[in-house]
Amino acid sequence: MGEPSGIGPEIALAAFDELGGRIGDHPLKLVGDATVFATHQTSLIATDAKTNATHGKPDPKNAAAVIDAIEIAVRACLAGEAAAMVTAPIHKAVLKEAGFAHPGHTEFLGFLTGAPRAVMMLASKKLRVVPLTIHTPLAEVPGAISRDSILETAEIILNSLARDFAIADPRLAVAGLNPHAGEDGMLGMEEKNLIAPAVQLLKARGHRVTGPLSADTLFHDEARKNYDAVLTMYHDQGLIPIKTLSFWDGVNVTLGLPVVRTSPDHGTAFDIAGKGTADATSLIAALRLAARLTADGRAPLPAS
Repeated sequence: MGEPSGIGPEIALAAFDELGGRIGDHPLKLVGDATVFATHQTSLIATDAKTNATHGKPDPKNAAAVIDAIEIAVRACLAGEAAAMVTAPIHKAVLKEAGFAHPGHTEFLGFLTGAPRAVMMLASKKLRVVPLTIHTPLAEVPGAISRDSILETAEIILNSLARDFAIADPRLAVAGLNPHAGEDGMLGMEEKNLIAPAVQLLKARGHRVTGPLSADTLFHDEARKNYDAVLTMYHDQGLIPIKTLSFWDGVNVTLGLPVVRTSPDHGTAFDIAGKGTADATSLIAALRLAARLTADGRAPLPAS
């Protein structure tokens, strides 16, 4: 369901109808408040908590149902009752106002599943990116970077590229934090002290990893031919390029969880909620990727 006052419910219904209630061998189920999905009761798993949503106006009173829907989907996946979960966008500020203790979906899913490290990847046919720090204020990013966090995240990415995206010998590029990757220490020491040592250890473990690389030359057409995914140091460093290249067909997939979870690569879009203009393309791509990630012979890319 996602945030009920945003576009989540309407794109969920649009995707359900366009796909005929199935994705491959999987029947689709909607998870949310029964009033939000009133037209699809036979395909609904209803939350206990109720909503009273107005389009474009998030309300902390609806937070319980939003959280309930996520928890129901996670339980179903952990119990083997569902093959994967696909989440619609949530509004973090209104959840926080209601007492939600997590910065976003990714961190909450890590908590619910007990995953040591949940990793957010944005994937499209043109680019795959993972931000090392996710919903972290920019001023706090340098202190949140460590050699070990780079190592752990990079190995999760490389394992997923091989297992989930069917890439036999995956290549990972690692961005620097500072302009020009620190300019040999003139513009910052994080590259020398943290990022480069992590890259060297990854290479010593037999991985094909390059970096730290200057982020401003990392995403053009020729550069993208040299890697299968990029590990960036913070949210916008990676998400601006992929949303520029693949806004409508990018998919958010959470790596490192014991369940398969994907979501569309956009937000709640309060300004168009309820107007009938929301585009379900990214959600459909997320559904297709989720189905592929649960199948044998996993496909390398989400369908557009």
